[in-house]
Amino acid sequence: MKALIFAAGKGTRLKPFTDHHPKALAKVNGIPLLERNINYLKGFGIKDFVINIHHFGNQIVEFLNKNSNFGCNIEISDETDELLETGGGLIFARKFLDHGEDFLIMNADILTDININDLVEYHKKIKDFATLAVSDRESSRKLLFNDDMVLRGWLNVQSGEQRLAEFNKGFKALAFSGVHCINPVIFEKIKRTGKFSVMEEYLDLMQTEHIHGFVHDSILVDVGRPESVIVAEKYFK
Repeated sequence: MKALIFAAGKGTRLKPFTDHHPKALAKVNGIPLLERNINYLKGFGIKDFVINIHHFGNQIVEFLNKNSNFGCNIEISDETDELLETGGGLIFARKFLDHGEDFLIMNADILTDININDLVEYHKKIKDFATLAVSDRESSRKLLFNDDMVLRGWLNVQSGEQRLAEFNKGFKALAFSGVHCINPVIFEKIKRTGKFSVMEEYLDLMQTEHIHGFVHDSILVDVGRPESVIVAEKYFK
């Protein structure tokens, strides 16, 4: 299985580090996030990666070269000309991923110990084009699922704004974990082009398609802010 790691973002929440570096190279206990996530996924037998780059992308390429790609096959989806966000980045990387096999997507700034084998097994069993890892934790935005764990909405916890596929019948509100398992048929379903968020596309597609959530209770830290590095260092040695 191949994995796409989103490493292109500007990481503005992680300033001042990201004034001069890509967020994917921010260190937790001395080890860059990107290195941690490559090794984490290698632990589940994944050796083929696509990494998208934009903000200080040359530093990521140099880092990978210096470390001999950590013994993996790594292809670079180069968004130097324009940062395309998660949805646009997925479409831009299509040539690396659209080969009939399921693949993983992971945000470079997420650290977790989700059992990827369990996620993939669940994804293959339900035969969706997208399965989203989710958990019950604090988050300013939540995804809403029915009793069958099918995506039915989105909630902004702070403002109360909702997007729903149907009346909210006591849906479960869970936080997206930045890890998804995808079937390449998704490339035929996505309607947007250019720069857009893949979550916006999921919220459109939930009107007509089944997108399941995979619930986990694993450790997960979004290393998006300097203070979250301190939290991550308690869990990831």
